[in-house]
Amino acid sequence: MVFYMLYFTAELENLTNLQPRGGCDDPNYTYYFKVKCENCGEISQKETCVTMSESVPLPNGRGTANLVQKCKLCGREGSIQMISGHGQPLTLELSQRELITGLMVFDCRGFEPVGFSFGDGWKAESMIAGWCSSCCLLLNKC
Repeated sequence: MVFYMLYFTAELENLTNLQPRGGCDDPNYTYYFKVKCENCGEISQKETCVTMSESVPLPNGRGTANLVQKCKLCGREGSIQMISGHGQPLTLELSQRELITGLMVFDCRGFEPVGFSFGDGWKAESMIAGWCSSCCLLLNKC
């Protein structure tokens, strides 16, 4: 088993606490990324989506995971389990210091997540008096 921490950063201006709309442990936030097979090295052509609210049984019958899928090239099965409790919002202070923050931990077996894609459903708090206390954001992919 290998644990991967998803880190992120952004340039924030007059905003703080950038995070998924329901918080860093939002069970309904969907993470999109490609996966690389640890057996043959094949990288999926399409992005895979993983969310904490979805759970499927492992093929060996020993527990569940948030994602179970087969490599399209070699047929080997892999799984990803999300581990909550390790993410933190990106604050204005971290952004100004050009530091990263952890968002989610993934327990990966047979796959390695690569190429994370930001999706909709993010929020941040305004630092300007008189503005809304929480704003929904649309993010541009760079």
